[in-house]
Amino acid sequence: MSAQEQILGIQTNWPKKNLLMQEAVKTEIRIGRSGKSHSANYMWVVLVIGIVAQAAFSAAFQGIPTSGSFLQSAYHLTTSQLSIVLAAITGGIFITDVFWGIISDRIGERKVLMVGMTGTTLALAAVTIFLVPNQGSVPSYWMLALILFLAGALGGCVNGASGRAVMGWFPPNKRGFAISLRVAAVPAGGAIGAAILPLLALTVGFRGVFGFLTLFSLLATVAIVLWLDEPPIARTKADKGYQATAVPNPLRRWDIWRVAITAFLLDLPQFTILTFGSVFLHNVEHISLDTIAILLVIVQVLGGVSRVAGGKWTDWHGGRYRRSIVQIYSWLIAVGFTGIAMYAFVPIWLTATLFVVAGALACGWHGVHYAEIATMAGAERSGTALGLENTMVFGGAFAAPLLISAVLSVSSWSMAMLVICVVPSLISALVMPRELKVKQ
Repeated sequence: MSAQEQILGIQTNWPKKNLLMQEAVKTEIRIGRSGKSHSANYMWVVLVIGIVAQAAFSAAFQGIPTSGSFLQSAYHLTTSQLSIVLAAITGGIFITDVFWGIISDRIGERKVLMVGMTGTTLALAAVTIFLVPNQGSVPSYWMLALILFLAGALGGCVNGASGRAVMGWFPPNKRGFAISLRVAAVPAGGAIGAAILPLLALTVGFRGVFGFLTLFSLLATVAIVLWLDEPPIARTKADKGYQATAVPNPLRRWDIWRVAITAFLLDLPQFTILTFGSVFLHNVEHISLDTIAILLVIVQVLGGVSRVAGGKWTDWHGGRYRRSIVQIYSWLIAVGFTGIAMYAFVPIWLTATLFVVAGALACGWHGVHYAEIATMAGAERSGTALGLENTMVFGGAFAAPLLISAVLSVSSWSMAMLVICVVPSLISALVMPRELKVKQ
């Protein structure tokens, strides 16, 4: 066949090939790294698995602090000792999260999630069996803090790895909404913990508290093992035929670091609410524990709704305005906590209302924030970027109770609210990079 005939043959066959390609796109059949074929709906399965895993882990690291008053009483803890226990699990996440993200980019999400969630389940099971008060015997709070630290260090894998899986399976025009749903599992899990853990602590004790968390984590682990497949996106290191990505390392980009730093700053007010909010409302405002539990559930629910709504809204606008939304949240959070700092001069109902509003805002910025940093990094590097994001987030979660304890030792709750909540929120609004200009 002559060169001219070959060219004509290609031109003749092209419409047929084009139709086949269009049909393949229409059916949206995708091959996971396991070699299995998946329909278009499989991306929602991945999202559900990510939500369950994130909610299970969130029920632990956000739910346990909602039982702070019961924990302090049952384990005979001072305020300083309580802050160490509450900071332990988030401290573990802070130290390991970026490494989990990097490993996810290199070896894939499935292996990372299987190892990490299995370890978390075993750590929580160990607390359930060996480290709960029993017949007048109180376990060492240092040992409790150590095992919770280990649970956090292992469970931190869920933050970056599950987010990377979602980024890989969902198309770009749906990623903001999908990531926001996955991130909304954090307050959803926190709401589950706030609703159930204090009740279990009051009725059956902390064996019930940690037993529930163990079963929840086990459920997520089983779902990962049975149904999770990895998306067909490049890894950062050539591995058995998969092409290595040429996308720049997010850890070398100052714009990504600036976005991540704002996550640390905004997490200080969030975890002020989640770790010591119940202690503040009960000890200072003398609100009943039942009412406090309801307020914390409302905070988590509103925060979750805000995350999803923000992600969906920015998808409608082509992924724009995420940075502007975070800046608006920063200003509003600063205003809300300024009002809380004036608790001595306002009615209790107003302080409680500001507590809910400011708390919901402090929990509501994550959806657009996570979507923005993952999009900036690209799907291939999203594990690393989300790992950095979560390192900053849980750095704030780790620092918040320790800072609160330090400020309270020399000053008042008003000063704690101003220093730990208002000032960081104002700095966040200034540090966040400007919105990218869209070419017309």
